[in-house]
Amino acid sequence: MCVRPRCYARDKRALERQVAASQRLESVGRFAGGIAHDFNNLLTVIQSHADYVIEAQQPGATALADVLAIREAADRAARLTAQLLAFSRRQPQELRVFDLCDVVRDTEPMLRRLLGEHVRYEYAANSEVCPVKADLSQIEQVLMNLVVNARDAMPHGGRIVVDTAVVDLDGSTARPYRVTPGRYVRLSICDDGVGMSPDVAARVFEPFFTTKAPEKGTGLGLATVYGVVKQSGGYIEVTSEEGQGTRFVLDLPLCADVRPPSRRSLRVH
Repeated sequence: MCVRPRCYARDKRALERQVAASQRLESVGRFAGGIAHDFNNLLTVIQSHADYVIEAQQPGATALADVLAIREAADRAARLTAQLLAFSRRQPQELRVFDLCDVVRDTEPMLRRLLGEHVRYEYAANSEVCPVKADLSQIEQVLMNLVVNARDAMPHGGRIVVDTAVVDLDGSTARPYRVTPGRYVRLSICDDGVGMSPDVAARVFEPFFTTKAPEKGTGLGLATVYGVVKQSGGYIEVTSEEGQGTRFVLDLPLCADVRPPSRRSLRVH
């Protein structure tokens, strides 16, 4: 049996780590958001001038290929900037009410194609209605990023389990993540992949942090996930152990005052 004072000290240290991690990501988000906003304005100027030069070129002009390359590079930079804006919660949102369970079901065929035959995908479906108010396309992106990230952690195959539920967060649970106590819709994604060390797990949401090879990713996927969830009024956490797999859990506020549309009205973009 655990001695109560030791349990209290361990819980206190865990709470302090959660608060410190949340504050660090808040600071990084403000910094990244300011840079991304100003840089996006500069990219808009570059794109506009590139378009003007492209339109002024004659077909077959030797400079056309070079200007098109400039425009393409600016477009790629703009996409990266959009991910940074999502992380810093400055990305525009088109809010609507929908059932998160329906989104998981409707995206399942696409996710199975992305995973391939060597990864088994399971959705622990439940009968609860899980209405949330968020940007549907952004939440779809969150789900896709987390599932693909789990796939990449299982190079030799494995299993991904997705689960949805309605949970109640009290003050002590909500406080470290700076969210309001109440009812939330929980989405969890578990895999039995290679797992992460504590040091890596503590940094997974930081922009440009990645353990993958340079050609495999930008390190902005999970940062984008973090920003979308926080901008939607929720929080996300990760638990992992090397060789034992990883579990991502995100909670979004339950939208109890508005009835979500039926499944037939939902469209996956």
